[in-house]
Amino acid sequence: QVQLVESGGGLVQAGGSLRLSCAASGRTFRMYGAGWFRQVLGKEREFVAAISWSGSLYADFVRGRFTISTDNAKNTVYLQMNSLKSEDTALYYCARGRRRGGNPGATASLYDDWGQGTQVTVSS
Repeated sequence: QVQLVESGGGLVQAGGSLRLSCAASGRTFRMYGAGWFRQVLGKEREFVAAISWSGSLYADFVRGRFTISTDNAKNTVYLQMNSLKSEDTALYYCARGRRRGGNPGATASLYDDWGQGTQVTVSS
C-alpha cells in the first residue's frame, strides 16, 4: 500500500524557518514527481512547489523563500521554508504524481497519492 508521511511542521515566529519532510513507500518520487500544496481552513488547496525530472516549480508567493528537493535514496521530498510569514500558516500536504515520467507541476489532479498533512503555524 502506498503511503506518504509528512513531518516537520510546527509553530515558528515570523522570519523563521522550517523544513518539511515527506517519506514515501512504493513508487519513487524520482520517477513520478512530487509536489507540496497547502490549505487554510475554509479555502481551497493551493500549489506551493513541485519537482520532477524537468526541474522545480514554485508558486509566486514562495519563490526565493522555499526550496523543494528530494533524497532519492530515501524516497523523500523536502520543503525548506525560510523567511516565513504569518500568511504561510496552513496545513501542508505532499503528493506524488500519477504518471511515470510525468511532470505534474501545479496541477493537483495530476497527483494521485497524498499525505495526511502537517500543520505549519507562523506567529507574527
